[in-house]
Amino acid sequence: MGTRARDQVVVITGASGGVGRAVARRYGVRGARVALLARGEAGLAAAAEEVRRAGGTALAVPVDVAEFDEVDAAAARVERELGPIDVWVNDAFTSVFAPFTEIEPKEFRRVTEVTYLGYVYGTKAALSRMLPRDHGTIVQVGSALAYRGIPLQSAYCGAKHAVQGFNEALRCELLHNRSHVRTTMVQLPAVNTPQFDWVLSRLRRHAQPVPPIYQPEVAAKAIVYAADHPGRREYWVGASTAATLIANAVAPGLLDRYLARTGFTSQQTSQPRDPHQPANLWEPADENVDYGAHGDFDDRAHTRSAQVWASQHHTALLSGAAVAAAGVMTAARLLRR
Repeated sequence: MGTRARDQVVVITGASGGVGRAVARRYGVRGARVALLARGEAGLAAAAEEVRRAGGTALAVPVDVAEFDEVDAAAARVERELGPIDVWVNDAFTSVFAPFTEIEPKEFRRVTEVTYLGYVYGTKAALSRMLPRDHGTIVQVGSALAYRGIPLQSAYCGAKHAVQGFNEALRCELLHNRSHVRTTMVQLPAVNTPQFDWVLSRLRRHAQPVPPIYQPEVAAKAIVYAADHPGRREYWVGASTAATLIANAVAPGLLDRYLARTGFTSQQTSQPRDPHQPANLWEPADENVDYGAHGDFDDRAHTRSAQVWASQHHTALLSGAAVAAAGVMTAARLLRR
């Protein structure tokens, strides 16, 4: 890092809850100056207070990331009040839990505008300030679903696939221009966040993340690490993410059939969906109520992931594997003598 952790200016979209909230807290512990971008006033205020209590400086900025002018104005305000932006974390999203045939065109469009174009707009606002300085890092918070679509989340999966392609194209352009501005992507597993209490759902039963489930702090740790080490094009969080991406690369058709058989039940609990559950598609669910970072699945969520370490140290692991393989081959040759 060219900037000391305590001096960093960090922008986080979707910072009022879930993974974004956990990332904000982690940067607060480091003493960073953290700009929190989201729609919900109550969630933003609580997130800002957590950052301050942790030791950081907080600036809460209400913004709808689906509107570029709002995002760009927020970036300008951050630089006026906190200083030049060092790290921009794109995390804001929304979704609809329903079969594709039950999602209205305007709903699909809204998910795409927030979950995909929100990343595009955040990246554009960040780059317009980072490129002239030739300094800065953009972290795209992705998902295993950026590679592997699953039933009941067609809008979200489509948006995450779009983010993946967009980020790869941008990374190539930055490399071509020999820019010192970096972009990287963190592919997450199922995470215990409040989204399952506030996402628009037409399922018969209460929505849940596909097990295994991880706590948002696991994701936050990986995201901050990625921001500190943006040379890697992407990081995988959770053994389930690694297994899914590998299986999809090797046998996607088989995975289609597996998910067709299991994907509907694995995304629902045994409890009926609350018909009065809030939906944050058009209006923030945390406007008057703070949901925090965690969802309803604390008793089932993992607090660590060995695979995160493996993703961060893949070069050493590959070298070790190569040495071990060479040793086995040498031993085999000696035994043949």
